[in-house]
Amino acid sequence: MAEVQGVHHVALSVSDVDRSAAFYEKVFEGQKIMEADEADHRFRLYMCPGGLAIGLHEHAACPDGDRFSEFRCGLDHLAFGCKDRAEVEAWEEKLNGLGVENSGITDAPYGHVLVFRDPDNIQLEFFAMPS
Repeated sequence: MAEVQGVHHVALSVSDVDRSAAFYEKVFEGQKIMEADEADHRFRLYMCPGGLAIGLHEHAACPDGDRFSEFRCGLDHLAFGCKDRAEVEAWEEKLNGLGVENSGITDAPYGHVLVFRDPDNIQLEFFAMPS
Protein backbone atom coordinates (compact mmCIF):
# COMPACT_ATOMS: atom_id res chain seq x y z
CA MET A 1 0.00 0.00 0.00
CA ALA A 2 1.23 3.51 -0.81
CA GLU A 3 1.95 5.67 2.24
CA VAL A 4 2.38 9.38 2.83
CA GLN A 5 5.81 10.15 4.27
CA GLY A 6 4.88 13.36 6.07
CA VAL A 7 4.52 16.81 4.56
CA HIS A 8 7.28 17.69 2.10
CA HIS A 9 6.46 21.35 1.54
CA VAL A 10 3.84 24.01 1.96
CA ALA A 11 3.15 26.55 -0.80
CA LEU A 12 1.28 29.72 0.14
CA SER A 13 -0.07 32.48 -2.08
CA VAL A 14 0.78 35.86 -0.54
CA SER A 15 0.12 39.49 -1.46
CA ASP A 16 3.73 40.70 -1.02
CA VAL A 17 6.44 38.04 -1.30
CA ASP A 18 9.16 40.24 0.23
CA ARG A 19 7.05 41.11 3.30
CA SER A 20 6.05 37.47 3.77
CA ALA A 21 9.62 36.24 3.21
CA ALA A 22 10.83 38.48 6.04
CA PHE A 23 8.15 37.04 8.36
CA TYR A 24 8.83 33.37 7.52
CA GLU A 25 12.61 33.85 7.68
CA LYS A 26 12.25 35.44 11.13
CA VAL A 27 9.85 32.87 12.60
CA PHE A 28 11.09 29.64 11.00
CA GLU A 29 14.75 30.59 10.40
CA GLY A 30 14.46 29.24 6.88
CA GLN A 31 17.32 29.35 4.40
CA LYS A 32 16.32 30.73 0.99
CA ILE A 33 17.21 28.07 -1.59
CA MET A 34 15.41 29.36 -4.67
CA GLU A 35 13.74 32.49 -6.00
CA ALA A 36 12.23 33.74 -9.24
CA ASP A 37 10.87 37.13 -10.27
CA GLU A 38 8.77 37.19 -13.42
CA ALA A 39 6.23 39.73 -14.62
CA ASP A 40 3.18 37.83 -13.33
CA HIS A 41 4.70 35.65 -10.59
CA ARG A 42 7.30 36.09 -7.85
CA PHE A 43 8.45 33.07 -5.86
CA ARG A 44 10.67 32.29 -2.85
CA LEU A 45 11.48 28.83 -1.47
CA TYR A 46 12.86 28.33 2.04
CA MET A 47 14.25 25.20 3.68
CA CYS A 48 13.60 25.25 7.41
CA PRO A 49 15.49 23.42 10.13
CA GLY A 50 13.86 20.00 10.43
CA GLY A 51 13.36 19.66 6.67
CA LEU A 52 10.09 21.46 5.94
CA ALA A 53 10.16 23.55 2.76
CA ILE A 54 7.95 26.67 2.60
CA GLY A 55 7.20 28.21 -0.79
CA LEU A 56 5.82 31.74 -1.07
CA HIS A 57 4.07 32.78 -4.30
CA GLU A 58 3.04 36.31 -5.24
CA HIS A 59 0.71 36.31 -8.26
CA ALA A 60 0.00 39.47 -10.25
CA ALA A 61 -3.61 38.29 -10.56
CA CYS A 62 -4.13 38.62 -6.79
CA PRO A 63 -6.65 41.42 -6.17
CA ASP A 64 -5.26 44.49 -4.38
CA GLY A 65 -5.98 44.42 -0.68
CA ASP A 66 -6.89 40.72 -0.70
CA ARG A 67 -6.46 38.93 2.65
CA PHE A 68 -6.79 35.33 3.71
CA SER A 69 -10.01 34.16 5.37
CA GLU A 70 -10.59 30.70 6.78
CA PHE A 71 -14.29 31.22 6.07
CA ARG A 72 -13.85 30.73 2.29
CA CYS A 73 -13.33 27.37 0.60
CA GLY A 74 -9.72 26.24 0.73
CA LEU A 75 -7.26 26.31 3.59
CA ASP A 76 -8.65 26.77 7.10
CA HIS A 77 -5.29 26.83 8.89
CA LEU A 78 -1.86 25.23 8.83
CA ALA A 79 -0.61 23.46 11.97
CA PHE A 80 3.06 22.64 12.59
CA GLY A 81 3.55 19.56 14.75
CA CYS A 82 5.49 19.70 18.01
CA LYS A 83 6.59 16.70 20.06
CA ASP A 84 5.09 17.94 23.34
CA ARG A 85 3.76 20.95 25.26
CA ALA A 86 7.29 22.04 26.20
CA GLU A 87 8.12 22.46 22.52
CA VAL A 88 4.94 24.53 22.02
CA GLU A 89 6.08 26.64 24.99
CA ALA A 90 9.46 27.18 23.31
CA TRP A 91 7.67 28.43 20.17
CA GLU A 92 5.50 30.73 22.29
CA GLU A 93 8.63 32.22 23.86
CA LYS A 94 10.19 32.70 20.43
CA LEU A 95 7.08 34.37 18.96
CA ASN A 96 6.81 36.67 21.97
CA GLY A 97 10.49 37.56 21.67
CA LEU A 98 9.99 38.42 17.99
CA GLY A 99 6.91 40.51 18.75
CA VAL A 100 4.63 38.16 16.79
CA GLU A 101 1.08 38.41 18.14
CA ASN A 102 -0.28 35.04 19.24
CA SER A 103 -3.09 33.42 21.21
CA GLY A 104 -1.04 32.02 24.04
CA ILE A 105 -1.19 28.27 24.53
CA THR A 106 -4.61 26.68 24.73
CA ASP A 107 -4.75 23.29 26.45
CA ALA A 108 -7.70 21.52 24.85
CA PRO A 109 -8.80 17.89 25.10
CA TYR A 110 -7.40 17.31 21.59
CA GLY A 111 -4.00 18.92 22.27
CA HIS A 112 -1.90 21.98 23.05
CA VAL A 113 -2.38 24.80 20.52
CA LEU A 114 -0.60 28.11 19.89
CA VAL A 115 -2.24 30.22 17.15
CA PHE A 116 -0.66 33.10 15.22
CA ARG A 117 -1.09 34.71 11.79
CA ASP A 118 1.23 35.71 8.97
CA PRO A 119 1.17 39.14 7.25
CA ASP A 120 -1.69 38.01 4.95
CA ASN A 121 -3.75 36.79 7.92
CA ILE A 122 -3.11 33.08 7.20
CA GLN A 123 -3.78 31.23 10.44
CA LEU A 124 -0.80 29.19 11.59
CA GLU A 125 -0.51 26.96 14.64
CA PHE A 126 2.06 25.08 16.65
CA PHE A 127 0.36 21.93 17.92
CA ALA A 128 1.21 18.98 20.18
CA MET A 129 -1.01 16.02 20.97
CA PRO A 130 -2.09 15.73 24.62
CA SER A 131 0.29 13.85 26.92
